[in-house]
Amino acid sequence: MAFHRTVLVTGAASGIGAAIATRFLAENFSVVLLDVNAEGARAVAERSGRAAHAVVVQGDAGDERTARDAVAATEKRFGSVGVLVNNVGIELNATVVEQSREEWDRHLAVNLTSAFLFAKFCIPGMRDSGGGSIINISSVHAFFSWPRCAAYDATKAGLLGITRALAIDHGPEGIRVNAICPGYTRTPLLERWFAAMENGEQRVAQVHPLRRIGEPVDVANAVFFLASDQAAFITGTVLTVDGGMSAAGQ
Repeated sequence: MAFHRTVLVTGAASGIGAAIATRFLAENFSVVLLDVNAEGARAVAERSGRAAHAVVVQGDAGDERTARDAVAATEKRFGSVGVLVNNVGIELNATVVEQSREEWDRHLAVNLTSAFLFAKFCIPGMRDSGGGSIINISSVHAFFSWPRCAAYDATKAGLLGITRALAIDHGPEGIRVNAICPGYTRTPLLERWFAAMENGEQRVAQVHPLRRIGEPVDVANAVFFLASDQAAFITGTVLTVDGGMSAAGQ
């Protein structure tokens, strides 16, 4: 990769974020793992076997000071961020009638505003270094909805909008911006959902033509591809990683 081999991953302590951080560490990148769960993020770094190349930052990705300070600390330690992965996300299920304003605002801050903030603070360093790659982790819920997902779905659709806008604005600076829309992927949140359903995993697997749910590494591999030189002419696009679920109209 022509740009700086430093990666910043938000929401890196578990699930998809942990798999992304692990993949880049395995490929000899320096990785900054940001999460409110610093202990979990440190465990990810230790399990990779390359903890010396990882820095854990504890903080709320939706907070402007956290984003600014995390990027500044990254640049001081490793130089400019070459790859930014806006992965952090929450899901608090409710209809708009049931959902409190505080929960709605929290969805916006964590799922969408965080992507704005980290892009805002990373892009100047990327620009000065000759380019970079930003990858926003959205969801197939950007394309369709299930019951009681209004806030989550709104923020995931918003990530596709900001992906296109950033790609247009910063393409001339050598910065590529893309989004990934995972389908149902094995994360702690999904495992809790399965536990509340009879035969939950088997039932969900059946809506995927590949007849399984996604694994975090499936998304991590897609992220690594979009960050790599193999994707050098890809920007402003969405890669769906869902085992064919949305193609089947599920």
